[in-house]
Amino acid sequence: MERYEKYKDSGIEWIGEIPEHWDVKRLKYCADANPSNIDKKSKENEDEILLCNYVDVYKNDYISGKLDFMKATASKDQISKFILEKGDVILTKDSESANDIGIPALVAESFDNVVCGYHLTHIKPKKIKGEYLFRQFQCSFQQSYFEVSANGVTRYGLGTDKFNSAIILVPSSEEQSNIAIYLDHKTTEIDYIIANKQKLITLYEEEKQAIINQAVTKGLDFNVKFKDSEIEWLGEIPEHWTLKKIGYCSTIVRGGSPRPSGDPRYFCGDYMPWITVKEVTNAVGKFIVSTDEYLTEEGSKLSRIILPETLLLSNSGATLGVPKISKIKGCINDGSVAFTSFRDCLLRDYLYHYFVSHTNIYREEMKGNGQPNLNTEIIKSTLIPVPPIEEQLQIIDYIETECKQFDVIIEKFRNQVILLQEYRTTLISEVVTGKIKLLNTIEA
Repeated sequence: MERYEKYKDSGIEWIGEIPEHWDVKRLKYCADANPSNIDKKSKENEDEILLCNYVDVYKNDYISGKLDFMKATASKDQISKFILEKGDVILTKDSESANDIGIPALVAESFDNVVCGYHLTHIKPKKIKGEYLFRQFQCSFQQSYFEVSANGVTRYGLGTDKFNSAIILVPSSEEQSNIAIYLDHKTTEIDYIIANKQKLITLYEEEKQAIINQAVTKGLDFNVKFKDSEIEWLGEIPEHWTLKKIGYCSTIVRGGSPRPSGDPRYFCGDYMPWITVKEVTNAVGKFIVSTDEYLTEEGSKLSRIILPETLLLSNSGATLGVPKISKIKGCINDGSVAFTSFRDCLLRDYLYHYFVSHTNIYREEMKGNGQPNLNTEIIKSTLIPVPPIEEQLQIIDYIETECKQFDVIIEKFRNQVILLQEYRTTLISEVVTGKIKLLNTIEA
């Protein structure tokens, strides 16, 4: 990669040198930043409008008419101020994680009925091209700036002054266009490769799921006699298996969350690992081995302490029905339940695999219930086909042996995706900070 002929000190330690002819400016001199105050709640005497919300920005690089915007209402002044126009940039301004502050999206077309919604900041470029500014905000040094500037305990936010103070590197107008075109081309190539690898991961995950589903509902011997379970989704099960309620086979307790949330008397301590729904649903594989946060001793007394080797199940929200086994002693919040003991008829690891097969069924059953919630009574009353203990051991061994082969392949593809994502971020950062000089531009 070629470099520019002359460089100068940017004056910013984490940026280092930049091309001599580039300028360093604060965002407020390049664009207008306005936090949106339009939420999804409908109000009387306001006009109907479509809302670009947090998820639209978080999950998409580009805001276009292809997205399914939610309906809302807004005043005429709000619509005038926050209507989306081609070249605008939208940034997330608050989130449950500081890592998710300042995530950008570029408005790819002008709208007459879509506005920037709550939890977002609307950036209107003045003396800079929006497509280049969008790439600036994707740069690693910008993301680091937003992360360290965010304030909060359990929810983080960034004020307008912090957005306005963001350092922007400004090359010539022609270079801005060339950089934007080049990065559009290269990131499209990288994203295509990533998408294909993620499709392969999905296919292998589905194959794993099929193996588990077959084993915990039909067993390993296809020559045994079957009987009707009289449960529609389950169908036939081996004749010698019995149907039992999970509550009969195990002791189930719900987690507890200290209140009020974020109170420093309870949170951000160093006494007890704080096992939230995020740990249950995001941990890779079967086990939870660490947490991002700890409770204070006082906070732990207001929560539910579980011992190592405890089976957990997420029980609320869009990610309900995910099982994990905790390898650590810790406190679980009220978004999970714990299985603290088992009768002789059921093995913990067999129930774990059964829940893996049952996650989507729970989610379908909970649809239409407002905020989905798998309370302990629902879990206790869930019927599970129970083989003899010796057969449970065989099924556990079979599942874990078969799935281990898939896990090796899936892990390889996941690592490749991580490396590609890191390369993508590095490439953007190197180009928009002038560490790389573009020799040839890509035609738009």
